[in-house]
Amino acid sequence: MRWFEGSIPAAIAAAKERRCVFVVVITGSDEQSTQLVCSWETDSVCEAAQDCCVAIRVDAESEACVQFSQIYPVVCVPSSFFIGESGVPLEVIAGSVTEDELQRRITCVCLLFPESLCVPMEEDGASGHMTPAEDEALDTKVDRITKKLEERREQKKQAEEEKEVERRKTGKEMLDFKKKQEEEKTKRLLEERSREKAEERAARERVKQQIALDRADRAARYAQSQVDAETARIAALQARATEQEARRDAAQRERSAFARIQFRLPDGSSFTNQFPSQTCLQEARQFAAQEVGNRYGQFSLATMFPRREFTAEDLQKSLLELELTPSASIVLLPVRHTHTLSHTHTSYILLPYTNTYPLQETLCSFRFSKSFILCDLLASLPIPQFRSPL
Repeated sequence: MRWFEGSIPAAIAAAKERRCVFVVVITGSDEQSTQLVCSWETDSVCEAAQDCCVAIRVDAESEACVQFSQIYPVVCVPSSFFIGESGVPLEVIAGSVTEDELQRRITCVCLLFPESLCVPMEEDGASGHMTPAEDEALDTKVDRITKKLEERREQKKQAEEEKEVERRKTGKEMLDFKKKQEEEKTKRLLEERSREKAEERAARERVKQQIALDRADRAARYAQSQVDAETARIAALQARATEQEARRDAAQRERSAFARIQFRLPDGSSFTNQFPSQTCLQEARQFAAQEVGNRYGQFSLATMFPRREFTAEDLQKSLLELELTPSASIVLLPVRHTHTLSHTHTSYILLPYTNTYPLQETLCSFRFSKSFILCDLLASLPIPQFRSPL
């Protein structure tokens, strides 16, 4: 294929000069563009387009393609534009086509363009040159096309400016919308966070109240258990005290039923007997009189602690009434008789008695103290049962 070497305006001028179809082939660096170029460069296609077409190859990334696309929108790459003399596209082939399809399309375009009885570029002579009228008409058409190109360029620039304004307006609206969405989202998040915090506070308050109620319940149960335990302890102590009191009363009654009497003699010896608590003191005196016989003659009964000497009236009272139960220690005191002596005999008799009296008094006190101590020791021992002689 013999491609036109030059710019698009020069190719247009050449096509008008030769009265041929102006063909623009837009190619890129992809495989389809390579296949389309191969189809254009085959012998059959070159032969079909040689006399009726002025073809120019334009790179899709070039400035010429940008200018061309301002008038004829380039939808896809690769593509082939067949433009008539008036600038109207006669055929547009989008994409890559086969050799036969491309040859058929070229033939159809040539049939639609009957004025394409072009003059070959290699021919010389008068038939290869244009008249001044035709040259002027061609310049007018070129100017008209240039003005149209300028107008379209201005319109496109204005459209781009309007589109840019619209794009900026749309962008601003989008930014405002996104900002509003973000604010609403932030507001919702804050409200949700506040609600969650309020729910958490309420939950904590409920937990605290429940804990306080549980503590109060436990404290009440503990206090009640303490009160119950104290009541049970007091009741147990009272029951135990009542039981002990009952035992003491029983033991006291048992002890009070009998009186254990220890009789202490002037010589320090003693003997013990047990009497019923209702026994009169007279019976106890008679028992002591039977035991000692006439060794001490007449004697009276007394207690040392507290110091008390029983009278004749006391002999008729019971041991319980005299508080001699459950045990007591009674001292036998001999009764002394007063005799009238002469002065001479009295002096002889009283002298030795006077000299020995302190010693006898000390000895008697010692014997009484020893018998009292022995009486306390014997009180803790079991009492032998003696049968009363009465």
